[in-house]
Amino acid sequence: MRSQVSDEITFRKLEILLAYMDGGNLSAAAGKLDISAVSVHRALHSLEEGTGCQLFELKGRNLAPTAAAQVLAEASREVVALMAEGIAATRRAAGYSADSLKIGSLYSLTTSAVPEVIVGIKLRKPELSTELVLGSNADLLHKLRQNAIDAALIAVPPPDPDVESIPLFEDDVFFAAPANSRYAGLGEVDLRTCAREKFVSLSEGFVTYQGFQEAFRIAGFEPIVTMRVADIFSLMNLVSAGIGCTLLPGRMRGVFGDKVQLIPLTRDYPVRQTIGLCFLRVCERDPNLLALAAVCRMLKHKPGAPAG
Repeated sequence: MRSQVSDEITFRKLEILLAYMDGGNLSAAAGKLDISAVSVHRALHSLEEGTGCQLFELKGRNLAPTAAAQVLAEASREVVALMAEGIAATRRAAGYSADSLKIGSLYSLTTSAVPEVIVGIKLRKPELSTELVLGSNADLLHKLRQNAIDAALIAVPPPDPDVESIPLFEDDVFFAAPANSRYAGLGEVDLRTCAREKFVSLSEGFVTYQGFQEAFRIAGFEPIVTMRVADIFSLMNLVSAGIGCTLLPGRMRGVFGDKVQLIPLTRDYPVRQTIGLCFLRVCERDPNLLALAAVCRMLKHKPGAPAG
């Protein structure tokens, strides 16, 4: 099928057209694109040949855009922006990104691990712009698969041919209660003794919610859940206020000072979380992700790193 777009029309010429429309004259457009005014003039004339219509009228020493030029410029903005997005997606699919890195993270990792990762990546690649996206395990894994984020610090998902996972540390799940509750001072808690207790929980999709469900499956009863929330800090606020008890990963120990006490579960409840760095396998050669993986591996072997 023969193309209806003339060979005279290129993305570069459309960018020159947009620079001229924004700048208002040849010199401004040339300065913006770091080319000569003659090159701008030639590109605009070539676009007229490619479209087969007059785009500019000579008024004094300036080229005044016609209504046709305005229509072409509006379409050009959409086309150039769409192609820029397409090229960025192509580079991501090929394993390369640009000067920015979107890192997804669980809320619970922002107390220690994430700040250290951000500092580490800044030291390795100071020119790299980083953006942090917080969410649940399920939400971040979905965003990763949709290329909405470049990597995620989450609980390692089941084996997936499309996702590369680097385990960083394991974390035990604890019984969490207000510091002045009847559980204060206990060495361990058997959930079977808590059948009449009121609980608060994270929403579905969070890895801590999965551990919550698994623990009570082992206990053999459905807990009385009075409220569900969408982040772990709100959950801890509810516990500290005495709204209910819950289950929390060990990395949250000490976050609320002495207001929330984390008590080990008995050995009947082997509920653990494996936290890791996840990214798409097609992007494993991306220099930014290689640097991020190196930082995370250093944290994994750092003395005093989380171990559960």
